[in-house]
Amino acid sequence: MIPTNVKRPRNVDWKRAAAILYGDWGTSKAYVIGLAFAVAGYASFWLIAAMCVLTALVGINYMIICRLYPDGGGVYASVRHRSEVISIVGAFLLIADYLVTAAISALSAFQYLGVPHPEKFAAAAILAIGLLNLLGPKQTGGLAFLVSIPTVIIVIVLGLFCLPHIGEAFGHLQPLHGTIGQNWFAFVGIVLALSGVEAIANATGVMKLDPGTTDENPCIIKTSTPAILIVMIEVCIFTALFGLAAHALNGLQVVNGDVNAPGAEGVRDYMLRYMGQIFVGGAMGPGLGHIFAIIVSVVFGLLLLSASNTAIVDLIAIQFLMSRDRELPKIFQKLNNWGVPNAATLLATIVPMVLVVIVKDMSGLADLYAVGVVGAIATNLGATATDRKLSIKLWERTLMFATFIVMAAIELSLLIDKPNARYFAVTILAVGLILRGLVLERRMKKEAKPAFVPEKIDVDLATPAREPAPTIGGESILCAIRGTGRTLDFALREARKTGARLYLLFVREQAFMTEQDAKRKWQDDEEASRVFNEAKEKAGDQPPLFAYAVSPSAAETIVDLAATLGASRLILGAPQRNALINLLRGNVIREVSNLLPEEIDLLVYA
Repeated sequence: MIPTNVKRPRNVDWKRAAAILYGDWGTSKAYVIGLAFAVAGYASFWLIAAMCVLTALVGINYMIICRLYPDGGGVYASVRHRSEVISIVGAFLLIADYLVTAAISALSAFQYLGVPHPEKFAAAAILAIGLLNLLGPKQTGGLAFLVSIPTVIIVIVLGLFCLPHIGEAFGHLQPLHGTIGQNWFAFVGIVLALSGVEAIANATGVMKLDPGTTDENPCIIKTSTPAILIVMIEVCIFTALFGLAAHALNGLQVVNGDVNAPGAEGVRDYMLRYMGQIFVGGAMGPGLGHIFAIIVSVVFGLLLLSASNTAIVDLIAIQFLMSRDRELPKIFQKLNNWGVPNAATLLATIVPMVLVVIVKDMSGLADLYAVGVVGAIATNLGATATDRKLSIKLWERTLMFATFIVMAAIELSLLIDKPNARYFAVTILAVGLILRGLVLERRMKKEAKPAFVPEKIDVDLATPAREPAPTIGGESILCAIRGTGRTLDFALREARKTGARLYLLFVREQAFMTEQDAKRKWQDDEEASRVFNEAKEKAGDQPPLFAYAVSPSAAETIVDLAATLGASRLILGAPQRNALINLLRGNVIREVSNLLPEEIDLLVYA
C-alpha cells in the first residue's frame, strides 16, 4: 500500500464565499420589503431598519465563529463537542429551514418572472435542481458568483434611481402603530433569509488558508471576514434604502395581507420590480421602465433559484454528515456513481416540491419559515458564547451572548405567534429524532466500533501474478484510465518503447468518504476489475502495475501518486463527457495541470 495524503481542497476564496452568503442574504430584499409593507404599511421602514440591525449583529458574530472554527462552524459541527443532543436538535432545525428556503426561493423567483401558477413552475424548477444535484456539481460557488455579479449591478442602478425619491419617502413615513408587543411580533414576522450565514460557517473547512498557515493550524480570517463583511454591508444598506424608497410609491394599499398599487394588484411579492418600473419609468420614460422591470425580474429570478440550489446542496450535505456520524440511517450516505447520496437528494427535492405545491403563497411559506434558522443560529451563538475553552475577547463574548438573547426571544415569539412554523419545525425534529432512535437501537445490538476519522486516502497498489513487488525508482509512467481504449494502447506502446515501468491508476471519485470506501480494493469494484483484467490481456508479457483509489478528488490523487512514484510522465485521456457534465463536475485535466510538478510531463492523448 502506498499512502497518499489527499485532503479535501481548500479552494473557496472570499469571492465565492461571499457569493454563497449573498445567494441567501441578497435575496431577502426581493420579498421582505413587500412582506413588511403588508404588515405595517407606510410605517414598515422601521421594521426593515430593525431587521438590518439584526442582520449586522448576526454577521459580526459569525465573523467570530468562522475565526474560531476554521474546519466547519455550522451549528452541527461547532456545537457537537459540547453536546451531541444539542447539535442534533440544531441540525434538524436547520434542515427544517433549508426545506422552506428551497421552496420559498423558487416560488419567489417565478413570482418575479410573473408567470401564471408560479407554484407549478417552482415545483418543476426544484425537481430540475434536484436532478442536477445527482450529478454532484462541484462549481456551485463559482456559478453563484456569476449570478451575483449582475444582481449587484442591478441593485446599485435601482438604488441610484431611488435616491431622488428619498425626500418624498420621508414625507410619507409614518410612526409604528399599535403596542410594543404588536410591533415586536410584526418585526418577528419579517425576520427572513438568515440561513446563508450558517451555510458560510459550514464552508470554512474548504476556504483558502491565510498566508503562512497550514492544515495543522488553519486560519481563514482573510477569506471569511471580508466575505461576510462585504455582503453584510451591501444587504443592510440597500435593504434599508429600498425599504425607505418604497414609501415614495403613491397609492399603495394593504388588502387581505397583500399590497395593491394603482393599476397593479398584488405587488407584495415583487415590490422591487414594481419600484424599478415606477422610478426608472418616471425618469427615463415608461418604455425603459418596463424594460428595467423585466431585467429586475430575470436577475432576481436567477438569484432566487441560486438560493434554492444552495439550500438543496446544504440539505444533502448535512444529511450525509449526520449519517456518517451514525445519527441517521446509512441509506443517507449511500452514494451514486457521482459521489452523491441518492436518498438525501430525494428528500431534499421532494419535500420542498410538496411544500410549494400545497402552500402556494409567499405569506404561507413565510409562516413556516424562520423558526428553524433562528433556532439554529441561537443554538450556535449560545453554545459558543458560553464555551470557556474558546479564545474569545470579553467584548466579543458579551456581544455574542446579547445577540443570543435576542435570537432566543425571537425564537420563542415565533413559536408562540406562528403555530404553522411551530408544527412544521416540531414535525421535522420528531421525524429526525425517530430516525436517530432507530440508528441508536441498531447500534446497541452490534459491537461498538471506534469512530473512523480518515486522515489519508490509501492507494491500493496491486502487483500482477508472478511479478516481483514494485520498487519506487527508475523511470516510471503513470496512466490514469477509466476504460481500455486508445489511451491505454498508447501508454503500453510508450512503456515498451522507453522500457519504463507503467502504472495504471483507476480512481473512483466520490464527493464524500466513508470507512468502507477507504478500505475498498480494486477487486471489490466491478468496473475497475474489468478494466484491469482487460489491460493485463492487452499488455501481454509486460504487465503493468495496477493502482486503485477511492477519493473525493481524482485530480489530487493522480498528482499525488505521480509525485510519490517519481513518474517522469503522466498520461491522461481526453475527456469524453459532454459540456454540461464538464461544467458541473469540473475538468480533471485542467485541475491536474494546475497541480502537477514541473518535472513531470503531462501527455493528453486525444
